[in-house]
Amino acid sequence: MKNALALSAAVALIAACGPNPKATETRGWSDHYAFRVSVSPMPPKALEYNHYRIVVQDKKTGQPIEGGEGRIFATSKDGANVDDGFRKEKELGTYSARLFFPTGGDWPIAIQFRREKNPGMALERIDWIQAVLVDTTIGPDSGK
Repeated sequence: MKNALALSAAVALIAACGPNPKATETRGWSDHYAFRVSVSPMPPKALEYNHYRIVVQDKKTGQPIEGGEGRIFATSKDGANVDDGFRKEKELGTYSARLFFPTGGDWPIAIQFRREKNPGMALERIDWIQAVLVDTTIGPDSGK
């Protein structure tokens, strides 16, 4: 009995130490919305498409926001700009976008979002800094 209990405790501990996707999410809050942003690959890489998944909820009620309109955009320190509009996904309150970073480094990124596709409705915004990696396996020395 003691061994079975010790084994189940060890299995639970190992499972708890496994990868946690929420640990790599970026979270942000505007006046009315709560955002959870994840990217694949993580960390994002320069010179390839990076797929963003954005979950938007009402900040007060936690209810998913359906039918909204948004975009994600970024500017490098060298002035390169990237952006994409949100596409609705099957999951409630979930949108997707993709960004192609031409260079690595720290990129200031922002999301703008509004509950409805109504140009008269104000856009709300969150900002963060995203580290973008350069794949060092590309180049003339990569085959050595």
